[in-house]
Amino acid sequence: MASSESRFRVADAPIQVLVVDDHPLLREGIAAVLGTQPDMALQAEATEGAEALELYRRHRPDVVLMDLQMPGMDGISAIKAIRAEDPAARIVVLTTYQGDVQALRAFQAGARGYLLKSMLRRELVDTIRMVHAGARRVPAEIADALAAHLGDDALSARELEVLRAVADGNANKAVARGLGISEETVKAHMKSILSKLGAHDRTHAVTIAVRRGILQL
Repeated sequence: MASSESRFRVADAPIQVLVVDDHPLLREGIAAVLGTQPDMALQAEATEGAEALELYRRHRPDVVLMDLQMPGMDGISAIKAIRAEDPAARIVVLTTYQGDVQALRAFQAGARGYLLKSMLRRELVDTIRMVHAGARRVPAEIADALAAHLGDDALSARELEVLRAVADGNANKAVARGLGISEETVKAHMKSILSKLGAHDRTHAVTIAVRRGILQL
């Protein structure tokens, strides 16, 4: 079987990589991996989205590795901002979340690859080369999750507000008071939420929403 180096042409100049993550140990680990690859180089590091946008403007890296959950500007917003300035930007999402909704948001924002952080050791290098070459990279489990929920009805903005309030431990009366709607309206929204998520009860709905990336607690 051909090695990853033989499947992808080693460029005359190394692939310049911008790493965006608020965890220094993860950035150090990625830097160490890139340092072992003759066709790659760590160009810059950022800890949140606004800094990533500024560094992208300054360096124009070949590939961006972007975390989703960060203080300040989050990863989805940063992807949108970078792609708005450079539609050809090649961005790979790094995340601990396997949720299909989270992945869908990332791809809609313009990501070209999606990697769970648990996969970095075995798949990071090939993913960088593939995305740099113009291909997309989606792990099988993420692709399966996306396919499994294809065509599902999305929660409305109001339903998301209700579910977030429920996830915070609020009873229907408190949710209604907080959102300025009637308790009956909250109950109607919850009925719709349970149906859309295939949930048995409020707790199950929150669990499903977190697993799929609809809610981040």
